[in-house]
Amino acid sequence: MGTSEIIPQEVIESKILFIRGKKVMLDRDLATLYGVETRMLNQAVRRNINRFPEDFMFQLSQEEAMELSRSQFVILKRGQNIKYLPHVFTENGVAMLSSVLNSERAITVNIQIMRTFTKIRELLLQHKDLSQRLDELENKYDAQFKVVFDAIRQLMVSPEKKKKIGFRREIES
Repeated sequence: MGTSEIIPQEVIESKILFIRGKKVMLDRDLATLYGVETRMLNQAVRRNINRFPEDFMFQLSQEEAMELSRSQFVILKRGQNIKYLPHVFTENGVAMLSSVLNSERAITVNIQIMRTFTKIRELLLQHKDLSQRLDELENKYDAQFKVVFDAIRQLMVSPEKKKKIGFRREIES
């Protein structure tokens, strides 16, 4: 495998979520990327639980898991609950997984994930620097440039998710 990418970076980026103020990845998404079952990943973590403090990994609450299920269009039948609450791993937790899952694929995928986390961190820092520079320029120039600064700020805001268009049938109970 070497250093070639086996998973497109966009796929990894789409699996990084923002929960409790931290960038994290779900156990099931990591298991899929590593090519193992979720229960096998969690079993390896349980065997080495002292390597995963709260800032490396935490379990979602029932409410967080339900909200995540709704946001990812996983529809549970009425009265059905999530059987196992998912675990999420921070960047440090993902790095620690490489010492627990010791396959060639796990190592290669882990390198890709770590590079993706680094890229996201760099993009966030660039965005923050740009915002600070814009504030400085706005304070420096008079009101006639306000329209320009407002337009730039709108471009910096990430686009909202588009609503799906179409017919959705509701089932009566």
